[in-house]
Amino acid sequence: MGEGEQRGGVGSYPAWARPLEGVLQHFQVDMSNGLTASAVEMQRTTFGWNELEKGKKKPFWELVTEQFNDALVQILLVAAAVSFVLALSDVNKMSEVGIEAFTEPLIISAIVLLNAVIGVWQESKAESTLQALKEMQSEAARVLREGIQIMDLPARELVPGDIVELRAGDKVAADMRVAALKSGTVRLQQASLTGESEPVLKQIEEGSDEDIELQGKECMVFAGTTVTNGTCVCVVTETGMATEIGKIQAQIQDAAKEDYDTPLTQKLDEFANLLTKVVGTICVLVWLVNYKYFISWDVEDGFPANFQFNFEQATYYFKVTFLC
Repeated sequence: MGEGEQRGGVGSYPAWARPLEGVLQHFQVDMSNGLTASAVEMQRTTFGWNELEKGKKKPFWELVTEQFNDALVQILLVAAAVSFVLALSDVNKMSEVGIEAFTEPLIISAIVLLNAVIGVWQESKAESTLQALKEMQSEAARVLREGIQIMDLPARELVPGDIVELRAGDKVAADMRVAALKSGTVRLQQASLTGESEPVLKQIEEGSDEDIELQGKECMVFAGTTVTNGTCVCVVTETGMATEIGKIQAQIQDAAKEDYDTPLTQKLDEFANLLTKVVGTICVLVWLVNYKYFISWDVEDGFPANFQFNFEQATYYFKVTFLC
C-alpha cells in the first residue's frame, strides 16, 4: 500500500479512482465469497466498529454557565446588581416608590436572560444536528461472508472489505465502491450529503481524478444515503468516523468545542475591553471629583476633623455617574 493510500482522513484509499480489481486486491477480498471470519476480526481490530462516535453531551447547567463567561455580560450583571441595590435603597426611603424603581435592573436582567436563552438554544440545536446524523445511519445490511449471505447483519459490525448487496429502499450503512449491477440502473438519493435534488445514477467504472468532489464519485455510495431504484453489490471502503457523514459529525463537534472568532470579532473584543477600562476609570474619577457633595469636614487647628458622610448623596452621584 503506497503513501497516500492509508485509510483515515485526507490520506484514505481513493477507491473511486481505482479499477475494481485493484480495490478487491487492496481489501484482500473475493467477490464470490466475501471476507473470512479471521479477516473480519483483523479489520475490526484495526478500524473499530462501524458507528459514529458519541460525543460527550454537556449538562444543562454547564450550557447555562457558559453564557455568562462573556465580559460584556458580566458587566451587565454587575450593573443590574448595583441598580437593584440602589433601587431597593430608594424604596426603603420612599414608601410611595413602587415597582418603577426596579425598572432599570429588571430591563438589564431581562437582556442578560434573553442572551442566555438564545445561547443555550443554539448549543442545543448543535446537539440535535448530531442526533439527526446518527438517525441517518442504517441499522442492518445484507453481507456476504465466507460464501454465506447474511440477510440482517447489524450495520455496526461492517468492516472495510465486506461485500454488501443494496436494494431499492435500503439505507446505505457505510461508504462503498460499486462492484456489480444486478439491474439496468441504480440510483441513490444523496441530497443529505451533496445537496443534489434528484437521485444520482451510479456506475461501476472508476473515475480518473483522485481529487474530486463527492458529486463526481459516481462509482461510490455513501453512508446515510438511500437507494431509490435498482440493485447492486458493493465493497465497503470506509466505516464509522472515516465515512463522509462521519467527517461531517467530526466537523460539527470541533465547531462546538471551539470559538471561531473572525479578525473583526477579535478587534471588537479588544476594543470593548479597552473601552470598559477607560470608561470605568473616568466614571470613578468623576465620582471622586464630586466628593464635596457627600463628604464634609471641619478644620480645627489646621487639621480636618468631624468628618461627615452623606450616604444618600454618595449613592445618588454614584448612580448618576455609573448608570446614566
